[in-house]
Amino acid sequence: MRLLLISNSTNAGEPYLKYPLGNIDEFLGGIREILFVPYAAVTFSYGEYLCKVQERLGEAGIAVRSVHTSSDPVREVTQARAIAVGGGNTFALVKKMQEQGLMEAIAARVRDGAPYIGWSAGSNVACPTLCTTNDMPIVEPRSFTAMGLVPFQINPHYLDHNPEGHAGETREQRIMEYTEANPHRYVAGLREGCMLRIEGGQMSLIGPKPLRIFKKGEQPRELTDGLSFLLKV
Repeated sequence: MRLLLISNSTNAGEPYLKYPLGNIDEFLGGIREILFVPYAAVTFSYGEYLCKVQERLGEAGIAVRSVHTSSDPVREVTQARAIAVGGGNTFALVKKMQEQGLMEAIAARVRDGAPYIGWSAGSNVACPTLCTTNDMPIVEPRSFTAMGLVPFQINPHYLDHNPEGHAGETREQRIMEYTEANPHRYVAGLREGCMLRIEGGQMSLIGPKPLRIFKKGEQPRELTDGLSFLLKV
């Protein structure tokens, strides 16, 4: 499998999808068309989302078509040369993907060799479950089960900072609640401006900040390389 799992679409003060564009272009290689899943969009339409993504990827000569325009989304997936799943609300995304049978179809297509690109919610759904998303459960999906393209969980937009005067849980505390309840599973805190590239059974981190690794019974640790063990657990 070939995966590019991106923490966030946009760095502060930069245009949409600008910072990962070169990585997306290089990752796709000679593939110049991608099938987009816009179902994490909530406060704007799927059509608007498609236009946003097409505008940016078009700068690299990549054409984008969307599953929401098809009467047979699963068939679109089976014929896709590459697949991208955008960010937004993970619960809304999972609900729609489950309703259309896209979880199984995309997982099968990616395992068959189609490159997969996800950012934010699109990275969450590559994991076994959606349980380490940061999003509010605004709708109820059939289950929390996602595609399981990787055997560990990702927390996109991972933050160490706790605002002054905030008495609630930190991001780290919330993740440690998850690992307490799911002691067999690792969680990778993927900071903004960073992404994970997976191919040939190996995983590398791209970006300026280390990955923060959590598991029950282990002290959280910061890693920049030697990450491929996460694919084997």
